[in-house]
Amino acid sequence: MGKIIAIANQKGGVGKTTTSVNLAASLGVLEKKVLLIDADPQANASSGLGIDIETIEIGTYQIVEHSHTPKEAIIQCSAPNVDIIPAHIDLVAIEIELVDKENREYMLKEALAPIQDDYDYIIIDCAPSLGLLTLNALTAAHSVIIPIQCEYFALEGLGKLLNTIKSVQKIHNPNLDIEGLLLTMFDSRLRLSNQVVEEVQKHFNDMVFETIIQRNVKLSEAPSFGESIINFDATSKGATNYLSLAQEIIKKNS
Repeated sequence: MGKIIAIANQKGGVGKTTTSVNLAASLGVLEKKVLLIDADPQANASSGLGIDIETIEIGTYQIVEHSHTPKEAIIQCSAPNVDIIPAHIDLVAIEIELVDKENREYMLKEALAPIQDDYDYIIIDCAPSLGLLTLNALTAAHSVIIPIQCEYFALEGLGKLLNTIKSVQKIHNPNLDIEGLLLTMFDSRLRLSNQVVEEVQKHFNDMVFETIIQRNVKLSEAPSFGESIINFDATSKGATNYLSLAQEIIKKNS
């Protein structure tokens, strides 16, 4: 059975999509079969893997509202062993449409059940909010990765997210684990970056991944070419970091 991992943080710009795309690609390179689900209306994970989002007819929106099956939405992408269910701007409307639905928090979980065994890992790129879409992702997931930017406001909002995860565990998904806190955009030259790392490691100990994602120009450039960092520049620091993270996750789950 495939492991479903949500990548979530209600703060924007912390590296959620970068992590979703490059972790999926790294797991694929390590010969794991991966499905990436773009659950963010901005659809950056989709365009980041070369999908023309203007041409999307079936995507996460149709899956969550159960008008199409995941198999109809799956697209093969440029990263080896990685499939994607893309997002479209229509996904913005799903929050409003789900409000009156019965079992609205379980729509994604139910949709994914038939294809869960087809993959080793299913990665969900969540929107930067704690709305119904993110709630659906957390209810469907076995675990969650929380990216934390190595900057001044890093821990702001983390308590709120951890409380949301606790309430999801209590009400909707008792099996939800925290896969780990992932430190991103680390710059070893900055004292502040080092302080944030120390602070997070001191507070959360074993919950923090050993791998730290360093600030890397290539990581920022890759999405504009519609490629993962592995395809774009396999020798870059960014590629090395994400491969290391993928190995850490495989080891943890073996």
